[in-house]
Amino acid sequence: MTGSRNAMDKTLRFTLDGRPIEARLGETVLEAATRAGVMIPHYCWHQALGNPGNCRMCIVEVEGAPKPQVSCRLPAREGLVVRSASPAARRAQCSALEFHLVDHPLDCPVCDQSGECGLQDYYMDIGRYKSAMREDKAHAGKRLALGPHIMLDQERCIMCTRCTRFVGQVSKSHELGIFGRGHRQAVDLVPGRALDNPYSGNLADICPVGALTDRDFRFQVRVWYLDSTESICPGCSRGCNIFVHTSTRRPWQNQGRRLARLKPRFSPEVNGHWICDEGRYGFLDFDSKRLGKVMRLKPVSEELPWDRAAQEVAAALRRKPVEGLAVAASGALSNEDWLAFKELFVDTLQARRFLFAPEPDQAGTEDQLLRRREKTPNLEGGKALGFGTKIESMGWDALARDIEAGKVWGLYVIDRDPAQAWGDRSRELLERLDLLIYQGPRQCLAGELAHYRLPATAWLEEEGHFTNFQGKVQGYRSALQPLGAAKPDWAIFADLERRFKP
Repeated sequence: MTGSRNAMDKTLRFTLDGRPIEARLGETVLEAATRAGVMIPHYCWHQALGNPGNCRMCIVEVEGAPKPQVSCRLPAREGLVVRSASPAARRAQCSALEFHLVDHPLDCPVCDQSGECGLQDYYMDIGRYKSAMREDKAHAGKRLALGPHIMLDQERCIMCTRCTRFVGQVSKSHELGIFGRGHRQAVDLVPGRALDNPYSGNLADICPVGALTDRDFRFQVRVWYLDSTESICPGCSRGCNIFVHTSTRRPWQNQGRRLARLKPRFSPEVNGHWICDEGRYGFLDFDSKRLGKVMRLKPVSEELPWDRAAQEVAAALRRKPVEGLAVAASGALSNEDWLAFKELFVDTLQARRFLFAPEPDQAGTEDQLLRRREKTPNLEGGKALGFGTKIESMGWDALARDIEAGKVWGLYVIDRDPAQAWGDRSRELLERLDLLIYQGPRQCLAGELAHYRLPATAWLEEEGHFTNFQGKVQGYRSALQPLGAAKPDWAIFADLERRFKP
């Protein structure tokens, strides 16, 4: 076993375009070049999907070889001398590109892939050839809805087979296939199937051209108007690494939506190359039902400045014995939020009734690929401070019984929705309380019935850290400005905590 591991760790050196490249034993030239940051044109090869060698774009010139070689199939060897930008290699790559463009429609002005298209990029880099083709282009199906998230344009397809390999190797749902032969060959749905697996959105990411596009993103905004921010998906406890694409410099058609799309960001330890559709599309309503005003709703509705609201909330929390105060916290809190939460409710107020378990409102479907049952990103951050271990958590049913028995006079809800746990009983239970405080980014029944409603920023409007179920701490950055008077949860907790100091 040790010998096998040492063999895998063995490295060798070869030369690529005059530059020494270090490769691992068993790697191809293309894999080693990509890892070293050297671009060799390619379409069909993908780090997670293998190398079928059918696009023929990664052709290189090899010293001593009688003819050019495809680098995705060429094993790296000690002392190998490879040229990917020589006249012979460029001529071969240019010819392969022309072959891919023979029947490709001139859709660039209306194609959503425009601006991030492999055909465009390679044509400008290695193409700009005078076409030898005079035949009319072949036509195929356009605007074919494969499922709820993906649209297919068969005319744009270059037969790289990344999509069919994904549904065969990754999602293992097998909805797509290559049908027909010769010039009639096309990607299509397996008869009687729809592309509705939980990871279908990844097909729009791996398609190197505009054949597979995201139905939600189509015709919404050009990619050159997007700002990109590295972030962490808060959809479950895995904490997938993502790029957040926002559009604030130019208003776009969908009612000024600021969040344009989420894309996976490669992380070998967490999510690899993929994200699930729940995470990708779960935040399309990011700006809907948002809270931006600090409100006292009972006994008289009034908008308050933060300073006055903090004074009144602190006074209300002092009014009765802390034994009757319950706090429902969310695993969506960042590590910074959890720390300020503990300083306020445990160290200062010494509250005893806490609810932060994800069931049932923050729990869902789990699978063997990425999705976790806990639909919240940072339960582990709370556990690190003792929540769920030293500090026990009560359940929603137990909390309901205590409210009905008159043991709980006050409830502080932080980004949770009791209506999802209590159902039809929610209004009755919440109206029994002498004090209900709701803190969060979005409106819900607890926010409607609250005595005080405190707007908190959503995860894209703040910076912080999440700890995923593996114990890995990951940072995320602010991508958008807060709406209205919304503040980070930690800032709200810290402001309240100061009110209890002498």
